[in-house]
Amino acid sequence: MSTEKAHQRLQAKLIKHLMSATSSAHMSDMLEALLTPGELQNIATRLEIAHLLKSGMTQRDIAKQLGVGIATVTRGSRELKAGKFKV
Repeated sequence: MSTEKAHQRLQAKLIKHLMSATSSAHMSDMLEALLTPGELQNIATRLEIAHLLKSGMTQRDIAKQLGVGIATVTRGSRELKAGKFKV
């Protein structure tokens, strides 16, 4: 099995596991078990970037407000434009 196929299989298992959450508390427990506090914060920040972009805030203002690099905000903008990120 190729490395790419192995990663896809593992990602599918992760998604299935996360979708099994029965409540927000259960999801929180699963995320805290899987991720470091920093990883969890990074994911939450990326979600906030998407929300702020959708609200019309400029990329520079988002970067300043959240204390992230403009490249991080630009990446979020690209994902929104590609339709991969629904908020």
